[in-house]
Amino acid sequence: MTRHAFTVEEANALLPHVRATLRRIHAGRDAAQRRVDQLGALDALWGEAVQAPTNPDNEEYLRYRRSLGRIHRAIERLVRERLSDRGIRFPLGGLERGLVDFPTTLDGRWIYLCWQAGEDEIRFWHEIHGGFAGRRPLTPAIVLRLARSDDPVRDDDSVLDF
Repeated sequence: MTRHAFTVEEANALLPHVRATLRRIHAGRDAAQRRVDQLGALDALWGEAVQAPTNPDNEEYLRYRRSLGRIHRAIERLVRERLSDRGIRFPLGGLERGLVDFPTTLDGRWIYLCWQAGEDEIRFWHEIHGGFAGRRPLTPAIVLRLARSDDPVRDDDSVLDF
């Protein structure tokens, strides 16, 4: 399978889609947290006894658990269908910090175009192992050298998780 190397223009064009997806994911996380809080209240009230079918709050407990599972699956589906399947990746901690990476190539090696929520456009890049701390500004000279190959051959391609 050939991996796609994003241009800066392609990545910037996808940012409205990424922003909308992050809003939906964060709304799901907020809903999940409300269910966790509700489950915590039932646990504080009943402890493990809430799991007994005879407990008066058992149905409510089960409803919150099912709802939490549906929310988690919906978030996983959003990430997969709206980001991962398009080649966009969440780095470690990306969901919490609103970070996404767009794989691209620079001088025949894979790198990431890096974007964080609140930024108006793609302005940074980093090496595959560099992470957020290794972000470097995109200069016009760098932009000209990006995305010249969709699948460069490298010995360390196995590190790419997209």
